[in-house]
Amino acid sequence: MDRTPVIGRRSTERAPGREPAAIEAAGLTKAYGRVRVLNGVDLRVERGGVFALLGPNGAGKTTTVRILATLTPPDAGRARVAGWDIAAERGRVRRAISLTGQFAAVDEKQTGEENLRMVARLHGMSRTTARRRAAELLERFGLTGAARRRAETFSGGMRRRLDLAASLIGDPQVVFLDEPTTGLDPRSRAELWEVVRELAAGGTTVFLTTQYLEEADQLAGRIALIDGGRLIAEGTSDELKARVADHRLDLVVTDSAAFTRVRNRTGTGISGRVCEARTDQGAGSRTARCSPGALTVELPTDGTAAGIRALLDRADPERCDVVRFTVRQATLDDVFLTLTGKEPGHA
Repeated sequence: MDRTPVIGRRSTERAPGREPAAIEAAGLTKAYGRVRVLNGVDLRVERGGVFALLGPNGAGKTTTVRILATLTPPDAGRARVAGWDIAAERGRVRRAISLTGQFAAVDEKQTGEENLRMVARLHGMSRTTARRRAAELLERFGLTGAARRRAETFSGGMRRRLDLAASLIGDPQVVFLDEPTTGLDPRSRAELWEVVRELAAGGTTVFLTTQYLEEADQLAGRIALIDGGRLIAEGTSDELKARVADHRLDLVVTDSAAFTRVRNRTGTGISGRVCEARTDQGAGSRTARCSPGALTVELPTDGTAAGIRALLDRADPERCDVVRFTVRQATLDDVFLTLTGKEPGHA
């Protein structure tokens, strides 16, 4: 989904009544034919900071963004963005937001400066104001040295920065970033992360969808997980990790026979390529996992020495099946796999 320019300057008006959240949605439903993409999504995103929406491919992330950005009407439910109703006040919503999609929407035959000046003019700015605004954003995004180069000569990271700069021409209250780092190399991704942090620090609300879980962990103050068109979890990164376990104990075993013995002792059962089971060992009711192909068993633990010793004694009482073990903190990958049953996908 490409960035859609929003015409008009940032609106300073407010809907009557109390100060609204940046985004409020209730019961959003959307189906395409017989395929229900969203099935009653409720959201509340406070003003400022970064909110991340995670989910497997086809979970409904982009559809949610398109509805909130007024590009697609919901079949049912309601939502307000920046205090305005997405159905009754679409024009006000569009003046208050910007949308950057999965692919950079820049005119490759124009220079970086020309791209920004063109978008500024579409926002109704005078030529003088458009030139000044373009210069401000080129400097802010570290593109001043490439201002007079055609966009077709830009690297992938530079194009994404130019695309994001164009989306900020109108100084939006809410910025939707739909998988903005897709296809970027690690350095370019890190540079874009800094831009997102600066936006949030300046009071802009950033609504981020991503399949890179580290990205959400690094940037988002709150995270929601969507699967099958429903929100299945929401909270801070630490809160979501605590639902899986405080820590994980990863065991690597000697061979397939040892794998079977350890699996039986820890009470996990195989379903497809990954085996899972609920366990009360060490960290309350959490999920244990194992991978037959990698000869690994992952167990939840509270991270204490006593808890780890108890798990090791249970898994390998004869001390001959486990080759090595690692104790680590739970990650969003653990949350994703445990709650959705799917491996995190990367575009």
